[in-house]
Amino acid sequence: MKKHPGFKIALLLLVAVIIWMFFLFDLNNYLTLSSLKNGLGGLKTFYAQHKIPTMIIYFIIYLLISALSLPAAGVTTIAGGALFGLFYGTILASFASAIGGTLAFLFSRYMFRDWVQNKFPSKLAIINKGIEREGGFYLFTIRLIAIFPFFVVNLAMGLTSIRVLTFYLVSQIGMFPVTMIIINAGTQLAKIESAGDILSLNIILSFALLGIFPIIAKRITEYIRKQKIFSKFSKPKSYDYNLVVIGAGSAGLVASFIAAAVNAKVALIEENKMGGECLNTGCVPSKALIASAKLLSYAKRAKDFGFNKASIDFDFAAVMERIQSIIKKIEPHDSVERFTGLGVDCIHGRAKIVSPFEVKVNDKILTTKNIIVATGAKPMVPDLPGLNQVNFLTSDNIWDIRTLPKRLVVLGAGPIGCELAQGFSRLGAQVTIVQRGSQIMKKEDPDAAQIVLSRFEKEGIKVMLNHAAKAIEVSEEKKILVCEHDGEKIEIRFDKILIALGRTANVNGFGLEELGVELTKNRTIETNEFLQTNFPNIYCSGDVHGRYQFTHTAAHEAWYSSVNSLFGKLKKFKVDYKTIPWATYTDPEVARVGLNELDAKRAGIKYEMVKYELSDLDRAITDSEDHGFVKVLTVPGKDKILGVTIVGNHAPDMIAEYILAMKHGLGLNKILGTIHIYPTMSEANKFAAGIWKKTHAPEKLLKWIKKYHTWMRK
Repeated sequence: MKKHPGFKIALLLLVAVIIWMFFLFDLNNYLTLSSLKNGLGGLKTFYAQHKIPTMIIYFIIYLLISALSLPAAGVTTIAGGALFGLFYGTILASFASAIGGTLAFLFSRYMFRDWVQNKFPSKLAIINKGIEREGGFYLFTIRLIAIFPFFVVNLAMGLTSIRVLTFYLVSQIGMFPVTMIIINAGTQLAKIESAGDILSLNIILSFALLGIFPIIAKRITEYIRKQKIFSKFSKPKSYDYNLVVIGAGSAGLVASFIAAAVNAKVALIEENKMGGECLNTGCVPSKALIASAKLLSYAKRAKDFGFNKASIDFDFAAVMERIQSIIKKIEPHDSVERFTGLGVDCIHGRAKIVSPFEVKVNDKILTTKNIIVATGAKPMVPDLPGLNQVNFLTSDNIWDIRTLPKRLVVLGAGPIGCELAQGFSRLGAQVTIVQRGSQIMKKEDPDAAQIVLSRFEKEGIKVMLNHAAKAIEVSEEKKILVCEHDGEKIEIRFDKILIALGRTANVNGFGLEELGVELTKNRTIETNEFLQTNFPNIYCSGDVHGRYQFTHTAAHEAWYSSVNSLFGKLKKFKVDYKTIPWATYTDPEVARVGLNELDAKRAGIKYEMVKYELSDLDRAITDSEDHGFVKVLTVPGKDKILGVTIVGNHAPDMIAEYILAMKHGLGLNKILGTIHIYPTMSEANKFAAGIWKKTHAPEKLLKWIKKYHTWMRK
């Protein structure tokens, strides 16, 4: 059908005029429960005398209401039950709503689809993906469970590529049960003659159906979807395990621990080392390195603490061996022995999911009711020409070196790059950070990143912003990173290069794609709010999920994936990301929870901001660490906390108070009213709350109080 602009405008005006007249003449007042009840007697008399005309008029009115998306479909449906009874009322309302909805669907498609699809393609991504993956069943689910108001579905579906016939048939079938329940409620409404009739069993049951049907429908659709996706696979007659967990990092350890604690039979499969990246190559070794390097930094700052001079003699190899000894000290917490003692079957080997109920490991097939994928992530290595000519470092293998690089280039200025750059600089390496963007730590507010950048520059770290790495050139014994900056070629010589450009999820080699487990465009496992994949019994958590790649978030997600997989038939829990905190362990440290100013502005969220400078804090001054700030975002005019950023010494410890407050809905007034020990860094939280209180002081009341005190002095 050709779309003539003039006709489209005329059609739009016609529809707008009809809707305007509907409200202008207060026709909506005739479509209320009270009006229906008052006029029911007259309608029944007319119906008794003119049955067919009444049905035709009702059908046309209902069709127009649905087609024009007017807010009266619910009352009109009840009217059908009250007037025509269950059988005829259901038939009339069902077909009128489906045909009218299809007309609204066609109107939306004709008028707006091309424009909306071109203008806002990402806004329709969820619906389009559902249509592409499941077609009519996706629409059937929406209709049956009533996730959205029906008129919204009609208009929204018109913007998608679903076929018209499919839309009509699915709408007709999907809306039928709900229509019948509402019609039934309408038949009972007609029987209400007194207040006592409202409490009759039939009426109570009729309206109770309206409440419980979405729950029943949801169970039915979940069952149908599950049967559909499992139809290609044979279920075992019995299972070896209730749960098989793949990956023994933070997520896998917590998930298997929870399963064993509730007496489920659980297997934990790990190909490499127990404890995963956090223990062996991530959090633990990096923080051990930072601790050693910080001691050296204090020696260099001897005059700040009243000493003329201080020096520390050290051996780099010994520092690196200390890191390994710390890993060994923590290893028992994550060991096979400990988890075996807790009731977990720990299996060493590479796992491969061969069906939703089978995991292959070491040529053995384990059958299981549920699977949790917790395979973590690995350092992202760019396709940089010449990179393979050098033995480049990542956060995985940097712990193997025993000779300090004289010149170290760090490619990337995110948390990993910044932490390791400062650590190796303090140990004596000449460190250069190369960052494509205009800011280090790009997820943090510029004022937070600037404080860290200033410290880096003060300590001799060279930070090259807006430099895009193009290639690595090796000639004789020279290693050069070639960058582009403002159109110019920049060469940076190095002995070692550390790639710190983030991490990519480990999704290859575990049978996920062969099985059909869906991945996101970023190559992480896609899940719903319960951490389920498109296979209802396969869950995931941790870095492979990709939403937040933090150890504590992996553990947080693991609780949900474990509990939902084991008890999902009884009760499922939506994963809660409202108060996810994180920290970057540079010096000064940067800690965050909730929104920062960048996030709030990007999302268009209005906020107020208070900022307390740590240069004013007694404990920071006594420790010669009087730099940084506490910044709190709040709802305008209220003390409700939207987010907090803290930059300074012990920032990750200080922010815990705000995490607790946000989790339990406590505002700045509660923090202000809490006693804080003097002198501590945490006093800064109270002082920030005090600034907020001062800016929201009741000025009018204070003026009257001033007059009161003046009067008392007379």
